[in-house]
Amino acid sequence: MSFSELLKIEFMKVKRGKIIPLIFIAPLLVAASGVANLQNYFSPEYTNAWAAMFIQSALVYAYYLLPFSMIVVCVMLVGRETGNNGILKMLALPVSRYALSTAKFCVLLFYLFMEMVVFLVAFVITGLIATKSTGITEALPIMYLLKWCAGLFLTMLPGVATMWAITVLFEKPLLSVGLNLLFVIPGVLVANTPLWVVYPYCYSGYLVSSSLHDFTTGGVSAGFDLFPFLPCAILVFALVLTVAVRQFGKKEMR
Repeated sequence: MSFSELLKIEFMKVKRGKIIPLIFIAPLLVAASGVANLQNYFSPEYTNAWAAMFIQSALVYAYYLLPFSMIVVCVMLVGRETGNNGILKMLALPVSRYALSTAKFCVLLFYLFMEMVVFLVAFVITGLIATKSTGITEALPIMYLLKWCAGLFLTMLPGVATMWAITVLFEKPLLSVGLNLLFVIPGVLVANTPLWVVYPYCYSGYLVSSSLHDFTTGGVSAGFDLFPFLPCAILVFALVLTVAVRQFGKKEMR
């Protein structure tokens, strides 16, 4: 069985699940609340309204709501295999468990991408309503929004890989959810220390915090340097994904 066929099967298995409605909740909630919190302060002369609305919305989203939703998606993906011994049936097929784990991780990344799309669309709609109702004529900075949403997606990859590895290693949903939440909650604190660069759960939040610093200081860079961030992020992503791929289905194979 080719990897593309395996990937198609994985998407078919989650097609009728409840994951799609789940990825709408956090983006809609944070976009609406973030824009509403600032709308009362807007006036027709207000400048950089879109940047202010985006940072207000994305700050809590990047640190907490996006990781929380991805944790639930991880548990739901693994749960579809562990329920009714489905993983034993899959492992009995002529397919590598490494390929199976990789296919599931690709599905997870697809849902991460879809949630970012939902967030962007929800933010644009609520932002257009806010600017129109307050008389702001500032043009929609679509490239600015695309750049930061792409940044959120890319900086979430090491964190999502870590969440997936923990979910694979600890079969009980309550344990894996609890451990992941334990790592997510202090993310905003770790982001204010030099240790942030080795803590994947705070990468996306740190990115938004850097943009907030740039916004409040009039464009003075907060220093989101690609070095040492990029090497550390790639290393973390590769290590935890390797652990997840190698450990997936290992207990069932014994």
